[in-house]
Amino acid sequence: MDVNEILSKCDHTLLSVTATWADIKAIIDDGIKYHTASVCIPPYFVGDAKKYADGKVAICTVIGFPNGYNTKEVKVFETADAVKNGADEIDMVINIGDLKAKNYDKIQDEIVAIKKACGGKILKVIIETCLLTEDEKIKMCEIVTAAKADFIKTSTGFSTAGATREDVIIFSKHVGKDVKIKAAGGIASLKDAEDFVTLGASRLGTSRVVKIVKEGK
Repeated sequence: MDVNEILSKCDHTLLSVTATWADIKAIIDDGIKYHTASVCIPPYFVGDAKKYADGKVAICTVIGFPNGYNTKEVKVFETADAVKNGADEIDMVINIGDLKAKNYDKIQDEIVAIKKACGGKILKVIIETCLLTEDEKIKMCEIVTAAKADFIKTSTGFSTAGATREDVIIFSKHVGKDVKIKAAGGIASLKDAEDFVTLGASRLGTSRVVKIVKEGK
């Protein structure tokens, strides 16, 4: 697979708690140079990032991150604020406790409310696969499809593990035809990236692929 095709599917990511504006600018510069799908950054930087990027790369940010246990109302507010500040894409974290408790309607209602707050912007739903059973992953495929989110996403990258090939295979079998797949966390090589795309992921959340390409050049 051509490296530029892989890069075009990457959400070039920096979500470190120690990230500075200088770090964010560097991520944006790389996103523009390597034509990534977006740059994924903390909400705090969205307004400045939108101005700095000047339309040359999409700005993605995270909601309810990384644990997902904010109230629905807080997540909706976060989303509306991020969109107001210029976010083009939203990656939200579900309430995993609700999933464990089988509060499926609550999860779907929350996704629907956040999708509405997105105002037409892309919504990706992070389900943190490393904490879930296979049945829970399949159930989330059904819920994300019913809620009409744009993507289902494997991981935050802040929990016990990231994406696996098996997760993407499960998603590919069980999401609706209008739901895309984002693999994130632990994508450490171009081979990893290519494998995830081949298995069905159309987005990759990664901080490493651009770095690998830069070092290779």
